[in-house]
Amino acid sequence: MRMTLGALLGAVSLLAFSASAQTKLTIATVNNGDMIRMQGLTSDFTAKNPGITVDWVTLEENVLRQRVTTDISTKGGQFDILTIGTYEVPIWAKQGWLVPLDGLGADYDVDDLLPAIRSGISQNGNLYASPFYGESSFVMYRKDLFEKAGLQMPKEPTWDFIASAAKKITDPSTQTYGICLRGKAGWGENMAFLTAMANSMGARWFDEKWNPEFTGPEWTKTLTTYAGMLKDSGPPGASANGFNENLVLFNSGKCGMWIDATVAASFVTNPKESTVADKVGFAIAPNAGLGKNAGWLWAWNLAIPAGSKKTDAAQKFVAWATSKDYTKLVAAKEGWANVPPGTRKSLYANPDYLKAAPFAELTLAAINAADPINSTVKPKPYVGVQFAAIPEFQGIATRVGQSFSGVIAGATSVEEALKSAQATTEREMKRAGYIK
Repeated sequence: MRMTLGALLGAVSLLAFSASAQTKLTIATVNNGDMIRMQGLTSDFTAKNPGITVDWVTLEENVLRQRVTTDISTKGGQFDILTIGTYEVPIWAKQGWLVPLDGLGADYDVDDLLPAIRSGISQNGNLYASPFYGESSFVMYRKDLFEKAGLQMPKEPTWDFIASAAKKITDPSTQTYGICLRGKAGWGENMAFLTAMANSMGARWFDEKWNPEFTGPEWTKTLTTYAGMLKDSGPPGASANGFNENLVLFNSGKCGMWIDATVAASFVTNPKESTVADKVGFAIAPNAGLGKNAGWLWAWNLAIPAGSKKTDAAQKFVAWATSKDYTKLVAAKEGWANVPPGTRKSLYANPDYLKAAPFAELTLAAINAADPINSTVKPKPYVGVQFAAIPEFQGIATRVGQSFSGVIAGATSVEEALKSAQATTEREMKRAGYIK
């Protein structure tokens, strides 16, 4: 049957209308394993929302932070949904840069979010981002290497024990290194680890009058201990290693211990990804005997920039990706041990998850123990565990992180790096008006 000219034009018009009716969401995210998995499951969302398509921009952590910060502060409009952390949410919400998430749906169950995570992404009772996964930090270690060396991981390990054990289980002949730690420069890379470690050592970024404290003995001990462990027991090229690089090293059997985000637990115990999956143990983040451990508190969240023309569609995606149903979807595809952790109370009351995830209870305990107000031994004027929740912190800590990474690379000494950190931080805090 031949189509008339009118019918043909009508069909073309219908196709054009259908194309124009599609809403494309551009989402900026970090190249971590849980986000990569989310991208692979996006067809579930588009099948349920046929009028919406999704375009992913997946970036390394430091690059992501630069791109989204530049875009939102300049109102560039490149992205409809941003993957941002607990640090950015309250600061950007106060600036009016984020859309309050009041359209997530009646079944979203905001009250199910863990209080420690929810409080960090809310302002005046309103949610300004939705947590995709939450985390603290802890020790992941090779039980077989500990047994071979005659070691037993304490319930609450100290830094002295960790440093000593790392030396004992290091075997360069088999490329087995006692400890892997973040060395890559970045306020959310090496400085996340080092700030949490410094908290346990009695250090803090600022005293109660906002004066930087890098020249004190606490920071000297922190950086000396950190650099010493990586020099004596760490892998080659540690100054280039962040979360993803150390995950690869651990999963390939090259790390005896790795102190990092609790979210890594599902990957290091997954036999599809880890060669040591059945040999991994977990312990609380280390301490220095001062009453504070080195656990941090973080969530990667999905947020919508203010002024977005696609708010309704964006909230549908955010609700899908951070819902209880998404958790069930991942469980059905990948198993309960691999669902995004650290965001919902109901997950930690789920017997299927608790049975499948030997790290679940320790993860929850670490998240609940992290205190953004009282994370340091001495009082501090800022909120945050591994960061100071002020707008200037991102720029300052990026430069400090470069100095500290230089110590691991052998480009500078501990003393020189701390002197540089003090000068940089003092200059910026004076410029911002915190100190004179």
